[in-house]
Amino acid sequence: MAADKGRASAPIIIKRVQVGGGGHHGGAWKVAYADFVTAMMAFFLLMWLLNATTEKQRRGLADYFDPTIMQSQTGSGDSVEDGQGQAEKMTGDAAQFQEMVKQIQDALTGSGAESMQHTNALRHVVTRLTDEGLVIELSDLTDEPLFVEDTAQPHQVTRELADILARVLGRVRNDLAISGHVRAYPAMMTRSPVWPLSDARAHTVRNLLEQANLDGQRIQRVTGWADRKNRSANPMDPANNRIEVILLR
Repeated sequence: MAADKGRASAPIIIKRVQVGGGGHHGGAWKVAYADFVTAMMAFFLLMWLLNATTEKQRRGLADYFDPTIMQSQTGSGDSVEDGQGQAEKMTGDAAQFQEMVKQIQDALTGSGAESMQHTNALRHVVTRLTDEGLVIELSDLTDEPLFVEDTAQPHQVTRELADILARVLGRVRNDLAISGHVRAYPAMMTRSPVWPLSDARAHTVRNLLEQANLDGQRIQRVTGWADRKNRSANPMDPANNRIEVILLR
């Protein structure tokens, strides 16, 4: 009985356990610090992008992340969002140039009335389409060169070709370029004439075109290529002598 009475009078101690801790011993500050570090990384990445990109690139990045930019439904504008309309315009320009090229080729190579009147002279003409534009190549023939040998003095056929080209190219407005090419000469020559000769022949054709009333303002460049762009495998082949008149795109 005495023992039971002693136990009953002993004080009762209640221990409260705090789950998860508190104050600086908790983990919430770690989450906040991680968010801060992430934000700083994003900030420095943004600063680096602003410094490392051009204005055009930055505008493209902004457009990519802007959900309000949409493709125009009409397809007829020239704004940033109307890429389809610009593509259609470029396609239309290309088609228009192709049609113009066809008409010029017909006039120079056998399908037009112009070619029927100058069959002999137009034997010298070959045309081809490149990224730069329509190349109209005037080349020597075995029995009929364009210039007096080793000079820039034109034969009569060259004058006739210039008259034909001036009339045909006068129907369009595109700018022009003229380049001269000549065959190679023996290496033992003290002074090779290829550079001055190709340049002089190109300028001769330019003068003939202008004398035939072609607007000289349309001619954007006149270039001598010497013997650097041979057409024949034999560098000294007279077939390498040619003038190229380029109708630029």
